[in-house]
Parts: sequence; C-alpha cells; structure tokens
Amino acid sequence: MTMQKLDTDMIRAFQGLEDSRSSVRLRTAMAVGTTPDPRFIDKLIERCAIEPEFHVREMLTWALTRHSASMTVPELLKELRSERAQARSQALHTLSKIGDRQAWPAITRELLSDADDEVARSAWRAAVALVPEGEEPELAAVLSTQLGRGEREMQLSLSRALIALGEVMMPTLRAAMTDLDPRVRTHAIATERLLRDPDAGFEFAIEEAKRVVALGSTSQEE
Repeated sequence: MTMQKLDTDMIRAFQGLEDSRSSVRLRTAMAVGTTPDPRFIDKLIERCAIEPEFHVREMLTWALTRHSASMTVPELLKELRSERAQARSQALHTLSKIGDRQAWPAITRELLSDADDEVARSAWRAAVALVPEGEEPELAAVLSTQLGRGEREMQLSLSRALIALGEVMMPTLRAAMTDLDPRVRTHAIATERLLRDPDAGFEFAIEEAKRVVALGSTSQEE
C-alpha cells in the first residue's frame, strides 16, 4: 500500500469521526479499531472528549483498547487533568477497560471525589479495576467518603464499587453505619444488605436501610 493511499485512508477516517451522522462516526470508530494504527490514537482520544452519543463513545473506547497500552495509556493519563469533565470521565472509563495498572497512581482522591458525577463514577470503576493487591482497604476508606452522595443510580454505582473490593471494605462500611449523617448511614447499611443478598436489589436494600435508620438501630440480624 502506497503512502498516498495511507494518507487518503487517514483523511477519510478523520473526516468520518467528525461526521454529523452518529452512524458514520460509529462505523468509522469500528473500522479504526479493527485495523489499529498508532496515528489514530490522538484523534480517538480527542473525539472521546466531545462525542455526544454513548454508543459511539463506547466504540471509541473499544478502538483505543485495540492499540498498544504503552502508547494509549500515557495519552489517556494526560486527559485526567483536562478541564472538560467528559474528557476525564471517558479517559477513566477507557483506562478501566485497558486494565494497565501503571495508571493506578493517577486515580487520585480528587478524581474519586470529583464534583462531576460521571467523572466520580468512572473513577470509582477504574479504581476498583486497577487497585494493586494490598491497597484495597485504603481505597475503601476513600470511597466511603462518598457514601450518601447523589441519587439512587449514583449510590448504586458506589455500592457496587465497594462490594467489588470484597470483605476488606467491611470495617470502613461498619464505621459509616454509625455516621452522624443519616444519608451516609442509610447508604452504608444498604450496601451491606446488597453484599449479603445481591438478588434483593438496591431499591429494596435502600428502603430496608431507611427503616433501620428511622428506628435508630444498625444492629445486624444473626
């Protein structure tokens, strides 16, 4: 294949990623991922920061995972310092999919408590995916500072992240069950209920936790 043909293909792909039609952007991202080329990495990351369609963003992430982690991870880490919330959240999401633990030091307390809900949720998932063995208790302690935050979907995301850490998060969770803030206590109790009975569902766990808090008791059933 000639250099001219390569350049033409690249120009066409770049144009496809910026097309006004989401179906074209989706197909282009799929094509780029099917035939990885390092020259596309910067463009894929740039598009992740502004792409409005969820399914296209997922395909952009997939395309990035198809490239060498040694080339994608350093560029994604730069995005974590972006002022654009979507750039941070999508970079975190992509890092969690790549699973390269060299990214772990970049998952900071600031990101785990980011003011933007989507950034925080992405950071929680990335942290659970990348946390080195032995550092789970410290991560659980940081995550517990977010208990009570947001509405149900947000709280469920945090509960799932804590549960994914396993039993090491229980001391932190038990401490949160006696927090002065009733929202924190309710969320902590609901998370413990969900750990014990995953099939019960989060809505049921939250309602049960509310009753426990209202009664002023966090005692556990034998």
